[in-house]
Amino acid sequence: MNQTPAAPTSDRPLAGRVILVTGATGGLGRVACRALGAAGATVLLLARNEKRLDALYDELVAAGAATPVAIPLDLAKQKDPQFEELAQTIESQLGRLDGIAHLASQFVQLSPMIHQSLPDWERAFAVNALAPFALTRACLPLLSRAADASVLFCCEAHTLEPAAFWGGFSASQAGTVALMRMLADEHRDPPSLRFNLLVPGAIETPMRERTHPGETRAERRPPDELAALLVEWLGPQSRGRNGETVRA
Repeated sequence: MNQTPAAPTSDRPLAGRVILVTGATGGLGRVACRALGAAGATVLLLARNEKRLDALYDELVAAGAATPVAIPLDLAKQKDPQFEELAQTIESQLGRLDGIAHLASQFVQLSPMIHQSLPDWERAFAVNALAPFALTRACLPLLSRAADASVLFCCEAHTLEPAAFWGGFSASQAGTVALMRMLADEHRDPPSLRFNLLVPGAIETPMRERTHPGETRAERRPPDELAALLVEWLGPQSRGRNGETVRA
């Protein structure tokens, strides 16, 4: 499906770009996909639930976005060959990749460590740490060939400030923080490829309701407030900014 990409304009700054979003059907993932699509990007929608993927696909098309690509995939079950195959498919069908938004996450119930199980931690590490590594590594050749590419990771604030009961959730996301910093340090030159970390804070999403059950909705911001920020950090506005932690 190779085609001449559209030229960016002031109202569609991401026109011509191809950006992969994991956790596309989640609370923040949907915001990212809508915002990136509205900004002109061809969005690759990666999530587990095919029904929700189809609904999001139809929503973007109806909104006039570039035709997206739906990728039904359970990140916890993939190995290197599957991630390599995905990168090869992106290259063969689209010819480029200009960014990744790692927004998928696997929650481990908040509880004392004694009540957390090894299977809980294994799935959390598979989705929150191993998949971002393996997917990014597989896509590095494509990203490196882009004139301007951005990879944005995401984590909860308690990952940066570990506390009681956060267990496998924070521990697994800490791997992503380390991954971002190492990749950023390895890619200081050229500055066209960058890696940064987003800490969304208190936004109204299903995940936030699970991680902070004591909060009221009045204490949370609408997730759409992060739309412009996501476009900024996945687009040309963030060029030259590498290895940063962005607290929304």
